[in-house]
Amino acid sequence: MTAPTPSAFTAYRPRLRPGVLISDALLHGRNTVHLIKDTGSGQSFKVGTKEHFLISRMDGRRSLEEIGSEYASAYERRLAAAHWQQLLGMLGTRGLLTDSPAVAGPPTPSPEPRGVLRGSLRLVADADTTTARLHRAVRPLLSPWCVAPLLVLLVAMEAVLARHAGELVLATGELFTSPALLTAAATLLWLSTALHELAHGVVARHHGGHVREIGLRWRLPVVIMYCTVDDFLYLGTRRHRIATAAAGAVMNLLFLLPFFAVWRYAPVDDATRGALAGLLFLGSAQALTMLVPLPPLDGYKIVAQLAGATELAASTRTYLRLAVRRDPAAREYPRRARAAYTAYGMSVPFVLGALVAAVTTIVHHLLTTG
Repeated sequence: MTAPTPSAFTAYRPRLRPGVLISDALLHGRNTVHLIKDTGSGQSFKVGTKEHFLISRMDGRRSLEEIGSEYASAYERRLAAAHWQQLLGMLGTRGLLTDSPAVAGPPTPSPEPRGVLRGSLRLVADADTTTARLHRAVRPLLSPWCVAPLLVLLVAMEAVLARHAGELVLATGELFTSPALLTAAATLLWLSTALHELAHGVVARHHGGHVREIGLRWRLPVVIMYCTVDDFLYLGTRRHRIATAAAGAVMNLLFLLPFFAVWRYAPVDDATRGALAGLLFLGSAQALTMLVPLPPLDGYKIVAQLAGATELAASTRTYLRLAVRRDPAAREYPRRARAAYTAYGMSVPFVLGALVAAVTTIVHHLLTTG
């Protein structure tokens, strides 16, 4: 970066390079941080709220004098030239300013070795363009006028399935005794998983995000499709990020709707009804499991966004260890952080207990119902 002369220093108008993304404020341990990412180089880092105040105003229109005046008004302190030089030097070294040399991105990682037992394979050359095409095709369905009634339908479907839980559990047990029907159900569930991944990408694209890669990954005997969404944490609003994280599970349940309609209302034979019941149980379990608030599941990402936190699980463990030991450092956490970490820490045992209870109930029902 070409540094301005001392006489022109305060008139310098810094501007962030296009492609630099800045996140909302996020809890990180006891601190509040913002994430900054250069999409050109792929590098990202954290800054505090004061640094964010300054960096977010570097739009090429404000001079250092003007930014400094706004900072002094907000924080009742003027920055010295040394502070400006340190900040601008850091941004210039990272190639984040338009008049600083761009920083080369990290070397392209070598493709994961492919073998019989494990590997990955890209399915499309340009995942972002492919996702853009899918988004154009389904965009009308992503309007609130379509999404709201569909969500109501899904809730109604799950309520009906819950009332018939006993029948569904027994049908699932019988499904595992029929290799042909089990293979058909497994194939449909795999397709649902693929749609789950694409849904993340399409909804992220709808809210301004980008998809870096779509492909297959296998760890035999498991073969799954994956869709890597770039810039999830930098989507415009918290609501957009939650919608993107929830899109996969919603897609899983939408996939079940036609099968639910046939199971519920069509005059089918007992074998078909039983197979459909097993599919509905396994599909619902698949979708709802993804909403469990444990890393790396989608539910964890949703809860982290509701809490406005990054690395929520790690921060919670650190805080709770301090709080249990009555370490004075625990009191240094701001009230919002203490509330978020305590609530998440208390919810995890409850969720795990509920999962154990559900599995125990299912096994008991299968063993005691003849």
